[in-house]
Amino acid sequence: MKRYLTIIYIVLSGICVLAGLMLDKVWSGIVGWALAVILLIFALNYTKYIPEETEEKRQR
Repeated sequence: MKRYLTIIYIVLSGICVLAGLMLDKVWSGIVGWALAVILLIFALNYTKYIPEETEEKRQR
């Protein structure tokens, strides 16, 4: 499950940016981008759980 968290956080960051840009409030854009950056940092943290290719798979 942890290997899927990277893509989930990337999608959520995109949704935060879109929501922040669609709302016409004073601070919504800044808050949306800040949440997106935080979610991207979490996504970066969970990239270590993505399995690497082994030598057997590369040779096939």
